[in-house]
Amino acid sequence: MSEILIGTNPGNPQVVGAVSFEATEAEKARQLPIPQGYRILCAIPEVEEAYDSGIIKSDETRRYDELLTTVLFVVDMGPDCYTDKERFPNGPYCKKGDFILVRPNAGTRLVIHGREFRIINDDSVEAVVQDPRGITRKFV
Repeated sequence: MSEILIGTNPGNPQVVGAVSFEATEAEKARQLPIPQGYRILCAIPEVEEAYDSGIIKSDETRRYDELLTTVLFVVDMGPDCYTDKERFPNGPYCKKGDFILVRPNAGTRLVIHGREFRIINDDSVEAVVQDPRGITRKFV
């Protein structure tokens, strides 16, 4: 059972109303935002639960891995992505279904049904990768 809580503001936990419903996968998919303009909707790939050595990562480590990830999965693209021939003379940097590299913390972060998504600008894409496994951010 899923709940949508409607409150007065994020800093005030008082609940004004609540609606309960069973969300099917199709209903969840319809809740994804539709990117507008030159924005790209991306999903955060699943974070691995253990290191290559087999040591299990703590919840906080996995949260930081997700928060600072540089790999995103392109879910949808706004209608104006890569249409400016002057800015993008060689065409689009990516397409739906690609894994892309971006800077850590790029875009607007949102969580839908426990899954993190980001909305980024079309010019935030730095590279397309074929296999994102094993790509991590370098910590100094």
